[in-house]
Parts: sequence; C-alpha cells; structure tokens
Amino acid sequence: MSTSGIVALPSPVSFSDTVTRLVSAFQDRGIRVFAVIDQQEEARAVGLCMPPTTLIVFGSPKAGTPLMLANPSIGVDLPLKALVCENEPGQVRVLFTSAATLIERFSLPPRFQDNLAAAERLIAEVLAPADPAGTAPAPR
Repeated sequence: MSTSGIVALPSPVSFSDTVTRLVSAFQDRGIRVFAVIDQQEEARAVGLCMPPTTLIVFGSPKAGTPLMLANPSIGVDLPLKALVCENEPGQVRVLFTSAATLIERFSLPPRFQDNLAAAERLIAEVLAPADPAGTAPAPR
C-alpha cells in the first residue's frame, strides 16, 4: 500500500476476466454493482488513447449507511470503487482505497472497519493466484 492509502493488487488473469470476476463476485455476495465504467472507451470517444481501464462502483447500503450516519462526509468515497487497469500489456492490477485509510480519513470508530474490510477481503480473494492444478479459486 502506498502512503495515499491506495492498495494495488496484481491480477493473475486477463483484464477482461478480472473485471468479469470482480463484478460476479460482488453480485454473488449481494454487493450491489452501481456502475461499470469503461474509461478506455470514454477516452476513445473523445479521440484520446489510454490503456484498458475500468472503474467498478459497488457497495452495500447495509454496510455503508451506518458509516454515513456516523460521518456523512464519507459519502464522498461511498460507494466504494475498484479500478482495474492494464498499463503494461499483461500487467493487470486492481486498485482501491484501503478500509483503514477510509476509517482514518473520516475519523470513524474502529468498530466500522468490518463494514469496509469485507469488500477488501473479497477483492483479494478474487485475485488470489491460481492453485497448483492451474485453476483460479472460485469466489465464495
């Protein structure tokens, strides 16, 4: 994690598979996917080039509402976001703001850590390297 609180995790699969796996994992766990923004396509639409980049906006009102009641300013960072990018061919990464950073940034009591950390754990689970048999773990 960098000093900005952004976590960058490598993905063991292709860019499109990473996006698909994350969206599916969120939905399978009852986490709402509010938007999937293809930023490469948006750049292309205005005549600019950028590597494959997609922003997934997701969250759970059940987990997020208590945070916003404790400190409405966290609404600036909710719903949560995961940025999937491939700045170098074959080098897919997923970036997101750590739960600890959000708790600290908005001076929330530590008891709210789990409201955010569950998404962080799910992302890490989806991105876990393939097992020795050559298959990626299925999101739980």
